[in-house]
Amino acid sequence: MAEYKKDAEAGVATYIQPEVEPERASGSGGEKPHAGDEDFEVFKHVEGGVDYRTVGWPRASVIFLKVIFATGVLSIPSAMVSLGAVGGAICLIGWGAINTYTATTLGKFRNSHPGCHTVADMAYHVGGAWFRELVGALYLIAYTLCAGTGILGTSIGINALSSHAACTVWWSFIATVAIALMASFPKFHQIGWLTWAGFFSIFIAVFIVVCGVTRYDRPYAAPADVTDFGYYAIPPVPATFAAGVTACVTIFVSSAGTSAFIPVISEMRRPQDFYKALYTCMGFVTACYLAFSLVVYRWCGQYVASPSLGSAGPTIEKVSYGIGLLGLLVSGVIYAHVGAKYLFVRILRNSRHLQEKTPLHWMTWFGCSLGLCAISFILAEAIPVFNYLVALVGSICFAPLALMLPAVFYFYDNKTVIKTGTIGQKIEWGINVILFFLGAFFLVSGTYAVILEIIQAYADGQIGGAFSCANNAA
Repeated sequence: MAEYKKDAEAGVATYIQPEVEPERASGSGGEKPHAGDEDFEVFKHVEGGVDYRTVGWPRASVIFLKVIFATGVLSIPSAMVSLGAVGGAICLIGWGAINTYTATTLGKFRNSHPGCHTVADMAYHVGGAWFRELVGALYLIAYTLCAGTGILGTSIGINALSSHAACTVWWSFIATVAIALMASFPKFHQIGWLTWAGFFSIFIAVFIVVCGVTRYDRPYAAPADVTDFGYYAIPPVPATFAAGVTACVTIFVSSAGTSAFIPVISEMRRPQDFYKALYTCMGFVTACYLAFSLVVYRWCGQYVASPSLGSAGPTIEKVSYGIGLLGLLVSGVIYAHVGAKYLFVRILRNSRHLQEKTPLHWMTWFGCSLGLCAISFILAEAIPVFNYLVALVGSICFAPLALMLPAVFYFYDNKTVIKTGTIGQKIEWGINVILFFLGAFFLVSGTYAVILEIIQAYADGQIGGAFSCANNAA
C-alpha cells in the first residue's frame, strides 16, 4: 500500500513511494499492478504542485521520433562506406526490428512493476540497489554523451553557415548555452513544441540533401580525376574488423536510444498507450533511414560527409544546416533533459520537493540540467569527430542498455519459460539469450574498434585535437 506522510512544514500529505521487494515486483504473488494507477506511478496527479502526467500518445510518438530520428540519421551514410549498400540495408532493417522488440520488452517490464521511472529503477527490481546504481550510471553517461553529439552537430552547422567565422570552441559553447536553456523546462509536455519543430527541421534538412546530391553526376567532394566513387552493393575489399564493427555500431545506435522512452511513459496520461507511440515511431524511422541513407550513399559513395548534411556542396550545405540547425539543437535538448530528469528524480524521490514548487525543487532541477550540459560540452570537445562520438555512445552505453538489459528483464519475468513454456516462448527465450551475448560482443569489440579508429584518426590528422579552434565542418 502507498503511504502518505504529513509534512510539518508544508502541512500537506506527501506521497512516499513504497520500496517494492523483487519477488513481489515480478508479479509472482498477489494482484498484478496496473500502469496508470496512482499507487503505481512515480508522478501523481496533484493539486497545487507540478502535474507531470500530461503527455498523450501522439505527442509521445513525436518525442520518440526526435529521440531516434536525430543525430543518428546524419551518420548512417558514412557507415555504408564500410558495409556496402546491401550490408548497410540489412543492418538498418535488422537493427530497426531488434531495437523495436527490445523497446517492447522494456515497456512491458516497466508497465508491470511499480515505481519505475527509468531503466535504473527497473534494474532495482531485478538486482537490488547495486544494480540500480550501475545501470543508472551507464544511463547517465549515455545521455550525457548523446547531448554531446547535439552540441557537436550544432557547432558543425554554425561553422558551415558562418564559413568558420570564429573559433569552433565558441560555437560549441553557444550551442551548449542554447541547449541548456531549452532543456531546463521541467516537463516533457513543455518541450513538446520543440520536438515537433526539431523533428520537421532535421527531416526537411535531410530531405534537401537527399534531393541535392542527385543534382550532380558525380560526388561533389570527389577529385576531378577520380572515376571510382566507392559505391558498392557489396565492397570488393572487405572492411577491416575495426571499420566494420564501427560501422555496424553506428547503424545500431541510430535507433537504439529506446531507454529514453521509459521516463516519457511516466509522464503519459495513459502509460498503456506506450506501444502505439513506439510502433508509430520505429516504423517511420526505419523506412526513412533506409530510403535516405541509400540515396545519399548511392550518389556520394566514399565521399559522403559526416554529418551527411555537407554532402551536396557548399550551397546545399548552408541551406540544409540553416533549416536543420534547430533539429540539431533539439536533439541535444531531448538527451540533456532525459539525463537531467533521471538525476532530478533520483535526488528528490520520496520527498515533497519532487512535485512541489519549493526552492530546493528548482535549485535541484536547474543544477542537474545545467551541470549535465556543461559535462556534455567537455566531452564533445574531447572527441570532436561526429561519427566516432556516435559510435562510442553505441558501443559503451547502448549495447548494454538496448540489448543486454532488456534480455535480463525478460529472463526475470519469464523464469520458468525454458522449462514449461510453449515452443514459441522457448524460441523467444533463446532469442533473448542471443541478444544478451550480441550486446556483450558489441560492448567489448565495439569499444575496442571505435578506440582504434579514433587513434588512427588522430594519427592521420582527421582530428585536430581537443578544444581545437579548427573548422569541424571542413
